[in-house]
Amino acid sequence: MLTVLLGGARSGKSALAVRLASEAGTPVTFLATAEALDGEMAARIATHRASRPPTWSTVEEPLHVEAALSGAPAASTVVLDCLTMWVANLLGAGASDDDILTSAAALSDLAAHRAGLVVAVSNEVGSGIVPASAISRQYRDLLGQVNTLFALRATEAFLVVAGCLLALKRLPVGGPAA
Repeated sequence: MLTVLLGGARSGKSALAVRLASEAGTPVTFLATAEALDGEMAARIATHRASRPPTWSTVEEPLHVEAALSGAPAASTVVLDCLTMWVANLLGAGASDDDILTSAAALSDLAAHRAGLVVAVSNEVGSGIVPASAISRQYRDLLGQVNTLFALRATEAFLVVAGCLLALKRLPVGGPAA
């Protein structure tokens, strides 16, 4: 089952993902995509690490997220935090839009068909002004497409705003249709 949490920066997405994973009742693998390329990002990563239970397994993988997800125990819960950094990392590594969208389709399909829960976190970056630079517009558009791929395959999708949830897509009561 795939649950997608979308929202702005510091909206409470990661905290909610941690809570959902804690409540799942299965072992948890935290799949982190951020890299500590400077002191400020290192501090952010340290804060995120401190918010997770010490019994959780953590896999730090900025690029090859599909392989990392494939390596997680099948029935475990996986928190994928976050698609935003993953797309930025792939762009920074020189991946084309087509390569990124192909990878995102494969990753979202894998996440949706795992035995265990996957909670994928991503920023919603398309609600603001049109960015001034071409690379910023490319990133915004590409992340929007990646978020759409994940939401389409998800059982549940939520918009997180100021720690509050707005359901975008929910599993019908009684489970999936037969």
